[in-house]
Amino acid sequence: MERSRFLGEFLRARREATPVEQVGLARVGHRRTPGLRREEVAVLAGISTDYYSRLEQGRERNPSDQVLGALARVMCLDAEAVEYLHALAHPLPKVYRVVDHREEAAPTLLRVLRGWTHTPGFIIDRWMNMLATNRLADALYAGMEHNDNLIRLVFLNPEAVDFYADWEKTAYLKAAHLRGLAAMDPHDPLLPRFVQELSAHNEEFRRLLGRHDLRPRTNDTKRFRHRLAGELAFEYDFYAARSAPGQQLVLMQVEPDSAAEQGLASLCALADSGVNVIRLAPVPEPVPFGQTVVSDRG
Repeated sequence: MERSRFLGEFLRARREATPVEQVGLARVGHRRTPGLRREEVAVLAGISTDYYSRLEQGRERNPSDQVLGALARVMCLDAEAVEYLHALAHPLPKVYRVVDHREEAAPTLLRVLRGWTHTPGFIIDRWMNMLATNRLADALYAGMEHNDNLIRLVFLNPEAVDFYADWEKTAYLKAAHLRGLAAMDPHDPLLPRFVQELSAHNEEFRRLLGRHDLRPRTNDTKRFRHRLAGELAFEYDFYAARSAPGQQLVLMQVEPDSAAEQGLASLCALADSGVNVIRLAPVPEPVPFGQTVVSDRG
């Protein structure tokens, strides 16, 4: 899972996804390779075919910014993909050490979540592990296997296809998020194990990961089919804490006076009744500034 391998896989995927017409070439005869050929990319980028081949094969580890810029231009990469390309080629020094257990939720995010009671809210780490949830988030995800990790929930729980009304879109975004983690730290020891686990159990995950698509996490809307509360729709907002890189507070909202409010009312009633609601990730007691969150979750 070396960075040179990630770089080569990304270049190959983007090359094969670039139509010849997009770069001003004529499509003549039968082409065994979808998209551009290696020699076409090399000519358009002003580099040798051998050098470009070494990049795709992971044998060239230090391409210059000039070469990366030329390849980005040929493949018509957007700003997010260009940033990812440079991160794969020249990763920043590690600023954290991945450990084999869950992180503690950042106190700054916990304080906000603790006061968010009228719609679902939760805190996740970069692996989308649930670190803390409010009671409405518990009610939303209750009874769903793998609800302690949103990526595993999407790809390893067969019920997820019905639970997420837009499962294809959700799966696409989760795979793109995981692909982005590779750029953050291609040497992360959890990455190959996570990819192997998901790949072994879900063919669609393998296909989506192979596309090397990227999409930044921004405001989004998700629709659910809850087994007890019925149809639900929420707008998502994401908030980060500088003190905890990779962690995000996710808050859901509904449009005032919309049909989504009826679904929210049903979810609130379910949470109030306590029926089949299991606490996913308890919100710790308030922690004063300057102190450390201590948990028995291990």
